[in-house]
Amino acid sequence: MYIKAILNAVRYAKRVNLPVQMPLSTSSIHTSVCSRKAEDRKEMLASLPAKDEGTVGEKSVDIDTLINRKSKFFPDAAIATQLFNGMPFNELPVCNIRVSPNNTIISVTDYKGVPRIIRSCGIEGFKNTRKGTNIAAQATAVSISAKAIELGWKTIRVKVRGLGPGRMSAIKGLQMGGLNIVSITDNTPVSWNPPRPRKQRSL
Repeated sequence: MYIKAILNAVRYAKRVNLPVQMPLSTSSIHTSVCSRKAEDRKEMLASLPAKDEGTVGEKSVDIDTLINRKSKFFPDAAIATQLFNGMPFNELPVCNIRVSPNNTIISVTDYKGVPRIIRSCGIEGFKNTRKGTNIAAQATAVSISAKAIELGWKTIRVKVRGLGPGRMSAIKGLQMGGLNIVSITDNTPVSWNPPRPRKQRSL
């Protein structure tokens, strides 16, 4: 725009026979614009906060220190009566996460298996293909953890079943909602004699 205005002014001056004075050469215009862009970018990068690894509210576990302390990774017979936040392990509420490629269903049951809260990505307001995303699973997990805290449950066990994008995001959402997860169990069924695969497409 600026160059066009200068050229129009020069044409007008030639028509009227005025002495022509160019305020700036076109080369200086381009270089000044480029340098200004570079300076703006440097200022913007300097104002950005430091790069933060991980999600806000996520608890990181240092595996090396656990191995050095010979901490128990797998439960044994004594774990059932071990107290977690004043409750024995076998009386902790269980959060069942059912993951599929199209949806994530999260239910919280008491230790007897009676369901108390059930939420899914569809109930949460996500429609169609958005139900199967990891963001939907995380949002559902955050809302169900708030309801579990209202019931007075702070420490829970988690059981995950199925394959889909919401597996890890749902667990992360439960932590972000304020629940303390004691154990994570994968209950995904694995068939040792699966159905015969389809024949190969002939092209």
